[in-house]
Amino acid sequence: MQVALQPNKKSVVIQPSIKNETGRLRKVVLGLADDFGGVPALAEVNDPKSKEHVLKGSFPTQEAVLNQMDSLKKAIEKYNVEILEPDNIIGLNQIFARDIGFVLDEIFVVPNITLGRRKEVDALASILDQIPAENILRAPEDVRFEGGDVIPWNEALFIGYSKQPDFDKYIVSRTNTAGIEFLKENFTNCKVIAVELKKSDDDPRQNALHLDCIFQPIGTDKAIVFKEGFKYESDYQKIENYFGAANLIQITRDEMYEMNSNIFSISPTVIISEKSFTRLNKILRELGFTVEEVKYDEIAKMEGLFRCSTLPLVRE
Repeated sequence: MQVALQPNKKSVVIQPSIKNETGRLRKVVLGLADDFGGVPALAEVNDPKSKEHVLKGSFPTQEAVLNQMDSLKKAIEKYNVEILEPDNIIGLNQIFARDIGFVLDEIFVVPNITLGRRKEVDALASILDQIPAENILRAPEDVRFEGGDVIPWNEALFIGYSKQPDFDKYIVSRTNTAGIEFLKENFTNCKVIAVELKKSDDDPRQNALHLDCIFQPIGTDKAIVFKEGFKYESDYQKIENYFGAANLIQITRDEMYEMNSNIFSISPTVIISEKSFTRLNKILRELGFTVEEVKYDEIAKMEGLFRCSTLPLVRE
């Protein structure tokens, strides 16, 4: 007599696979805005743009973030992408999923993020349970990096970071030299291109919170970049040398403040961008990209946009 086996949730697993920023997206974790906690106390704010809006009384409302994240979700679903979500933790801002984990090659990397956000990683438990243990890499305690600072691009791995004493000086410094070395040691097939970022805990126009706030590859050979967000001219030159000056879309300081580089690619030809990015969207369309415009300006008040809200698991 045959015995019917009970369905096993672990029998259907996620096989992560990310080589770059623009391969055809198939599976993604989308941040959660179900109960993001509302206006934080000033002492709890860990970036200057959020601080600015708390002080102005213009911090986004629960209704606004729900509506705008729903718009992003619909734009992604339009392209038949499977969307997963973290477990909801009541009163916790879980909108920016990019920082709490990321995939390099076939490995899901669990980083040590800033202390105030570590509960967000716990909410990935149900997703991590679907990934084989051999495909998960956890960073040791002294190693610090966040997903917004890590940009895979085929054979290259761009990483934004802060050396000492900047790493200890600024709350907005999220990736240290130990993080660089850890990724080098574990992804030896990648050419690591490390760049130092300008930091400010008080002025969002002088702060590159993460690398994706000032730099983002698009298509197959181009990138959006804010030159003055790099601490040193020589670090910006690493970007220009790699892509070529003619393949870079330069954005202004005000455009950086509005998060113009933090778009999100569905494929090499389809980009999700903010509706208000008039100049950038025109350039992208002239270059042949399909631009899906989504209103996301309220969420931008928290110093994050589309890339920050997404954690790709599988791209072709």
